[in-house]
Amino acid sequence: MKKISLIYLLCICFYTINAQNSNDIVIGKIESIHSNILNEERKIWIHVPEENPEGLYEKKNYPVVYLLDGDSHFDSVVGMLRQLSSVNGNGICPKMIVVGIPNTNRMRDLTPTKGKPKVGEDTGGGENFMSFIQKELIPYINSNYPTQPYKMLIGHSLGGLTVMNTLVHKPNLFDAYVAIDPSMWWNERALLNTIKQTNFDKKYSKKSLYLGIANTMNPGMDIKNVLKDTTSQTEHIRSILELNTFLNGSTQKELSYKGKYYEEDDHGSVPLITEYDAIRFIFDFYRLKLENQDFSDPESNFINKIVNHYKRLSEVFKIEMKPDEEYINNLGYQFMGMQQLKKSEDLLKLNVTNYPESWNAYDSYGEILLKLNKKEQSLEMYKKSIALNPNNEDGKKIIKEIEL
Repeated sequence: MKKISLIYLLCICFYTINAQNSNDIVIGKIESIHSNILNEERKIWIHVPEENPEGLYEKKNYPVVYLLDGDSHFDSVVGMLRQLSSVNGNGICPKMIVVGIPNTNRMRDLTPTKGKPKVGEDTGGGENFMSFIQKELIPYINSNYPTQPYKMLIGHSLGGLTVMNTLVHKPNLFDAYVAIDPSMWWNERALLNTIKQTNFDKKYSKKSLYLGIANTMNPGMDIKNVLKDTTSQTEHIRSILELNTFLNGSTQKELSYKGKYYEEDDHGSVPLITEYDAIRFIFDFYRLKLENQDFSDPESNFINKIVNHYKRLSEVFKIEMKPDEEYINNLGYQFMGMQQLKKSEDLLKLNVTNYPESWNAYDSYGEILLKLNKKEQSLEMYKKSIALNPNNEDGKKIIKEIEL
């Protein structure tokens, strides 16, 4: 029965309000875990979607984004995901937990092999760092937060190099990979040469990779003539363009891949636009595509469209995916207001099926049944609602009215 105001929905798209101090705006928290593998304390920045206003809806589990150079990109990725997952209640992507991983020794952790560092720099610790993520960080997040199996890894520059190294050597660790202007030049292109020998076979069939390429060329060059250059100043972009050419080639069969060159962005500005485009590409299947006919035609098979869509999502996310309770609830009331009562009934019944522990689902379903003059069924739903939430005073009043 409860519906959330439009103003409230707009507010939660952008900010989480700290319940203890209404003057604070927070989007996450910082925790510390000890790594036995790295023999050090590691800070992690964590964002968990805030939902369930007024306790109306069932708590959820979420896919997880693991974000390298986490303190640099945390705010933008969290804000973007919150906006794109909340578009009119029918998100472009799922709501996701974001785990930002700040650095302690960036050159050590984000280089997969020994290179030629500056004096005093340690390199080639990438294998240990990824072991920390796989064996310590991911289990910690899964134990302490409401996670789904689906995971994404995002990295920029040396972080992008780490993303590519993980894709090649630990492809099953993540489901989606975003490499932003990666340092493929590292150690005389050692990883790039390995990638060229990699068979992206069936184990990559459900994996996605998005590659963002910044404009780091000298003035007067373009992506065609830069390939003829042999100077160290263009080694960075030439190595990435070579990677893109290979991944677009005939040897790349199973991996879902897209690379894009951003002519107007340099190495520092390219992360934001790449992350946005990557989310759109990786989750191009996610949004429930509704048409005018779905709303205007009372006879359209609306409920089957929803059910079949979420069956497909369940296959991708490797867990049962259900349409958002709040979204279906609001759609049900929308059709109720349009006097398309059969659609409203089907939708609100779907919520009862999907969320049998939700008092609000029974309450809303009871309301449409009452409108359809199905009083006995309506009474049963309201009684179930009260059993789950004895404080549902509106429901108690309706029960008395039905029983008169």
